[in-house]
Amino acid sequence: MTAITAVLGDITEQEVDVVVNAASRAMRGGGGVDGAIHRAGGPEILRACIARFPRGLATGDAGWTTAGRLPARWVVHTVGPNHAAGERDRTLLESCYRRALAVADELGARSVAFPLISAGVYGWPRDDAIAAAVETIAASRTRAEEVRIVARDAETHARVAAAIETLGRPPRG
Repeated sequence: MTAITAVLGDITEQEVDVVVNAASRAMRGGGGVDGAIHRAGGPEILRACIARFPRGLATGDAGWTTAGRLPARWVVHTVGPNHAAGERDRTLLESCYRRALAVADELGARSVAFPLISAGVYGWPRDDAIAAAVETIAASRTRAEEVRIVARDAETHARVAAAIETLGRPPRG
């Protein structure tokens, strides 16, 4: 069974097999989590993105590269829907988590750290982004033993932890 945990911290400092990157379609770095991963991991990640994904990635899909100088072994890049630009199909957001875990499984990863995909500049409503992450990870068939959802601020961390905690409770009513 996969243990899902909420972590307060920096995604680029996670000592795991796979760090998941909330990437842009172009796969060339950017702002937010994407920029932080590229900066911390170094130019090796960008070179691998250009070589492996010359045309980028589709929304909801995922692929891997080296982790460069990150403490992880690999980066699994996934492209979330841009809610702020009108991409509001939740199944695309859920696909990001499923596809990232599938790629991690192909790599033989036992530990994976996710950011909240699409919850930053892409504007996905925070509570729904948390629900999509927790529900999709919990329902996924993965060989990963540990999946972390990494939050940069205490409020988001508390909300993620509460959502994870409700997984073990029977429904009310």
